[in-house]
Amino acid sequence: MKSATNGANISSVEVTNISAHGIWLWLDGKEHFLPYREFPWFKNAKVADILNVERFGDHHLHWPALDVDLTLDMIENSRAYPLIYK
Repeated sequence: MKSATNGANISSVEVTNISAHGIWLWLDGKEHFLPYREFPWFKNAKVADILNVERFGDHHLHWPALDVDLTLDMIENSRAYPLIYK
């Protein structure tokens, strides 16, 4: 007996909240908070543009209208990826 071929990854990402302080993402059963001070691209963005997030593979997120690409590691370890080079 042979197993069927694996299908497409159906795991998705969802924006669960947008506040004056940042946005919350639900990804792989875990909630992530992205504060505007560390992710400033979202602060003045339109709600529709924030909600329009695509997932590529297991660790890559893309917001097409904002031209923002983040990895899960960038979200979980944002201090390791400073916005200003020192």
